[in-house]
Amino acid sequence: MVDREIQALVAYALDTGLIEPCERLWAVNALLEALGLDSYTEPETPAERPVDLPAVLGALMDDAHARGVLQEDSVVYRDLFDTKLMGVLTPRPAQVIGKFRALCAESPEKATDWYYRFSQDTNYIRRDRIAKDVKWVAPTEYGDLDITINLSKPEKDPKAIAAARNLPASAYPRCQLCAENEGYAGRVNHPARENHRIVPITINGSPWFLQYSPYVYYNEHCICLNSEHVPMKIDRACFAKLLDFVGQFPHYFVGSNADLPIVGGSILAHDHFQGGHYTFAMEKAPVETPFTFPDYEDVKAGIVKWPMSVVRLTAADPARLIDLADKLLLSWRGYTDEAAFVFAETDGEPHNTITPIARRRGSDYELDLVLRNNITTEEHPLGVYHPHAELHHIKKENIGLIEVMGLAVLPARLKEELAAVADALASGADLRGDERTEKHADWAEGFRAKYAITADNALDIVEKETGLVFAQVLEHAGVYKRTAEGKAAFLRFLEQV
Repeated sequence: MVDREIQALVAYALDTGLIEPCERLWAVNALLEALGLDSYTEPETPAERPVDLPAVLGALMDDAHARGVLQEDSVVYRDLFDTKLMGVLTPRPAQVIGKFRALCAESPEKATDWYYRFSQDTNYIRRDRIAKDVKWVAPTEYGDLDITINLSKPEKDPKAIAAARNLPASAYPRCQLCAENEGYAGRVNHPARENHRIVPITINGSPWFLQYSPYVYYNEHCICLNSEHVPMKIDRACFAKLLDFVGQFPHYFVGSNADLPIVGGSILAHDHFQGGHYTFAMEKAPVETPFTFPDYEDVKAGIVKWPMSVVRLTAADPARLIDLADKLLLSWRGYTDEAAFVFAETDGEPHNTITPIARRRGSDYELDLVLRNNITTEEHPLGVYHPHAELHHIKKENIGLIEVMGLAVLPARLKEELAAVADALASGADLRGDERTEKHADWAEGFRAKYAITADNALDIVEKETGLVFAQVLEHAGVYKRTAEGKAAFLRFLEQV
């Protein structure tokens, strides 16, 4: 019997405030139903504190599988099942919204502090998985870049993939961001969300929702999502929404992925922003070339010292930033400079857009506008302003908002591969003789002679050099290169705005 684990799970819910003491017996009975059990005997000794949530959930799932209640003992099915258990203990949406609004009336920061902790306590954000992510800081000429190897997203197992093929097509929820995910039981091709709660907010007069990313790449990694399933769009209203959000939550930054393929985010079909309580390297980067726009002398502006092409605008009045940002965007959308290989469109396909990021700088409002272009060529079929082929051994994926700001989200394969590269460099093994290191051989041989590599320092060196590759990735994604010619071309664009 799993009476001890049920007792511990209820104790956890009480300790974290998910349930009140008067709800203890109700919680036991609700868990019994979810587990397919019909009786319970309270253990004589109290549950140990603090409760080890992953261990308790793991034991309950092992027992459920042994009894045939949990169909398959694999990560996708276990995630569906333990989310169901946590959903039993998660307060109803009205309770969550009421608590958030009450705290927000005291302080927006109090409200987000509580909501972020709540999203972890419900196991919507799985603390144990996030802790497995590999993270380090890499010094570069652009400041300290953040590097993370993402291990918190579970990989699908073969049985779940096969089962998903046999499911009828479903347009519910329409995507993983839609509001109808709240409380959804999930299926093998869509994550369970019984323990997921979203908070309604109003941005620039329109209804949106606030939630957190289950994969938190940085502190308090939040997502703001449009209440309607409408495509991403960078326009004047987008700038107004971003600045309104940081007006309401001045301790958070917020930004939007661009609205074109290659340079955009992974979910272009649903309008959303990402934000959080974190200072990225790009925010710390200074303006190295001040620039004054005619009729906007009250707006501090300039080119940021950053590998990508960033115009920073700062002013006390957000309306002035909205006006100037819109002017810049409209100009960039239609801008062509063949000498700089900037084309607004080819064969009717638009190429120019912007990745915008908003924050407060003291009492001022600030917008960073990152110029993006998604043109492709035979030489660079994935994008001219995208990591080039020689860097794909480290980073091949799109450069979205998070990377733009200076945080590399690298694939899980690199944890083992970079460790293998370090071992080979320390031992003198043949980098081309191992499939894990073969793709990295040219790169590793290129920096090997710079260092006296030992078993003790090899991984640190590999991580440092990985950070330098990420800086190169961002340079490749920059429309205007950091050369005399690139700066002159950048200024040509600004001067004609």
